[in-house]
Amino acid sequence: MKFITLIQEKYPSFTKSEQKVANHILQIKEKTIYSTIEDIKKATSVGDATIIRFCQKLGFSGFADLKIEMAKEDFSKDRTTLEDKFYDETLNKLTDALKATRQLINEAELDRAITAITKAKHLYVFGVGSSGNTSRNLENMFLRVGVHCNAVIDPHLQAQTASLLTPEDTVIGFSLSGRTKDTFDSLKIAKDYGATTIAITNFLSSPIAKLCDIVLQTAIEEFLEGGSLPGIISQLYICSVLVEGYERNNGIDTIPLREKALRSILNKSLG
Repeated sequence: MKFITLIQEKYPSFTKSEQKVANHILQIKEKTIYSTIEDIKKATSVGDATIIRFCQKLGFSGFADLKIEMAKEDFSKDRTTLEDKFYDETLNKLTDALKATRQLINEAELDRAITAITKAKHLYVFGVGSSGNTSRNLENMFLRVGVHCNAVIDPHLQAQTASLLTPEDTVIGFSLSGRTKDTFDSLKIAKDYGATTIAITNFLSSPIAKLCDIVLQTAIEEFLEGGSLPGIISQLYICSVLVEGYERNNGIDTIPLREKALRSILNKSLG
């Protein structure tokens, strides 16, 4: 990778503290993309200024700029391997996303999440951006099994909704990175008012995961392609598992519910 060669070339010019940063990045390589400056500080015992100087000596304005360039290099490498059969590569990415997410399912956490959903007096789902779209999808999926669930995707409405919750309520929050500030803030308010909070996110060490009572993990680590289809598929798989688990645990006969739904929309079809 070009950035590894760049670090090795500049290594003699680094101070001892900067060499600690270099050594750590050379060790974790592309995983640097998913690290924060706090992660680097903790791993190397250096300050912000040292990390910034290190990045500047490499020709970048700061740590975020370094991560973006690393992500661009990795993204370009992936695209050059697609050749003409890009559609097969797309299929492989989606299949890999599902398989990887399956491997991360924690049955104990899943059971806790289903129990919290079952007991909830009110159930809300928070998400913004593409995760907001997933929130809407989960709302619709729960509706099909008779669960009234409200997706709230506007950050201001999320905060207002969260402030009215009680210990009898449950909130599900979507964030692939686990670092979405609006979602974190809303979940924090909900938790402060006693609601059970469920995070659906990639990283167990992220702020949202650490905040929430229950964490279900997705598997797509995509820094440059936020909101990509594999990330959405990973989230939707967890949604489907949650809804199916709720059905099974509560002995829900969905056929009458589906019949009602079907009859309610038949007259909206043309022809």
